[in-house]
Amino acid sequence: MKRLSEATLADLSVAVRRPVYDRAQIATGIVHLGVGAFHRAHQAVYTDDVLARDPRWGIVAASLRSPDTYDALEPQNGLYTVSVRSKAGESLRVIGSISRIIVAPEAVDELLGIMAHPATRIVSLTVTEKGYCHDPATGVLNEKHPDIVHDLGEPRRPRSAPGLIVEALRRRHAVGTPPFTVLTCDNLPSNGRTVKRVLVRYAELIDSDLGRWVESEVACPSTMVDRIVPATTDEDRARIGQILGARDAWPVVTEPFTQWVIEDDFPQGRPAWEVTGAEFVTDVEPFEHMKLRLLNGSHSTLAYLGYLAGYETVAEAMADPAYERLVHGLMDEEVTPTLHMPPGSDIASYKRALIERFKNPALKHRTWQIAMDGSQKLPQRLLGTVRDCLRNNASVHRLTLGVAAWMRYVTGIDETGAQIDVRDPMAARLRTLADRAGSSAERLAGELFAVREIFGDDLPKDLRFTDAVTVALTHLYAKGAKRTVAEFTSTLS
Repeated sequence: MKRLSEATLADLSVAVRRPVYDRAQIATGIVHLGVGAFHRAHQAVYTDDVLARDPRWGIVAASLRSPDTYDALEPQNGLYTVSVRSKAGESLRVIGSISRIIVAPEAVDELLGIMAHPATRIVSLTVTEKGYCHDPATGVLNEKHPDIVHDLGEPRRPRSAPGLIVEALRRRHAVGTPPFTVLTCDNLPSNGRTVKRVLVRYAELIDSDLGRWVESEVACPSTMVDRIVPATTDEDRARIGQILGARDAWPVVTEPFTQWVIEDDFPQGRPAWEVTGAEFVTDVEPFEHMKLRLLNGSHSTLAYLGYLAGYETVAEAMADPAYERLVHGLMDEEVTPTLHMPPGSDIASYKRALIERFKNPALKHRTWQIAMDGSQKLPQRLLGTVRDCLRNNASVHRLTLGVAAWMRYVTGIDETGAQIDVRDPMAARLRTLADRAGSSAERLAGELFAVREIFGDDLPKDLRFTDAVTVALTHLYAKGAKRTVAEFTSTLS
């Protein structure tokens, strides 16, 4: 089968949407760090819609670690397919907004040169929570992070996202070029302010004057992004290739729903993303809390409890009535009272849509995939809500069941005694703590509560939280996840 590329675009199936603009006329206006599936199914699609109106906003995308995406898409001239799947069927669209992919470790000077060029007005990121090299519990730069230690020693050849951004900003500052806008699209609380704090501190460590310039001049608008994007499988590649009429080495699969809420703070200009469905607001935080706590908090809870029960996908877990009851209760009883949305916001409709999205059988979102990097995700997805509930003397039982399931998961041994492939930057440390605790739920909880990067200094001292987690963890060990969820939801209903 022929390969998807510029040369084969015209030969694709007539049912497939493709770029309606001349890619040869596209200029680079955006550099994106972290060219993963989410970016390609979300921001790159919004930008693709803009390019027909304004060709100044093409994307140069950089992979900070692996060359896999480059290897897949470079022979395709950066083209790839977005498959939107639901119970109603599947639709395909070829995206052309990424004009070039760079593997940062292999071409760091070239990447920095593009970032420092005056035409680059936005540097966006989807590097996941761990890519910011920060302390998830406090949101400050982790100055002992190995990548930060490396970059401070070799600031002209950085390998971290903060190091790359600050070095590019330093080059612009040195020649009088205005700074680009830094647009984070990751699930961090107050993500714009968090990335600004990280960048300012890193810049201060390089040069105090540079730190002051970054603090006063660099715009870091906050965003809320929402679209479920499972990992692409070989089955997806084969099915999409048959429909497409060409082989795509790395398509992305997603759902019909998509949302992007952005603070409108772009001193050097921006694409007209609003005409493609993005929403520009003065304050993203209420929307961010809604998404992080309702969607991501529920997702993580489903991921750990679902994986432990043997459910491979979110849809399989949601097909269990007890798990669906748990998610409804989590959203309605524990999360929603902590939200403070602007007038006119329809939280009830958003929650109903989430339930349907979670139950989408065509979207095979693996619980194991969502469970990755839990040490970085828990503070944002569950523990912030826990803190708000405790301040209001409200229930945290469903939230703490999710935390307990994470504790059970990171032991690295499932309910059948088989190994769990725990992917987490703290996996080795967490496994050491779990091994030291043995089979005691109480000891395991105590060991993990002491990880201040996750739980901070406050939560381990609050018996309402620690007791509830320990009780839930004891039940998970004694009865397993499936029975625990069934009994738990029956008791609370």
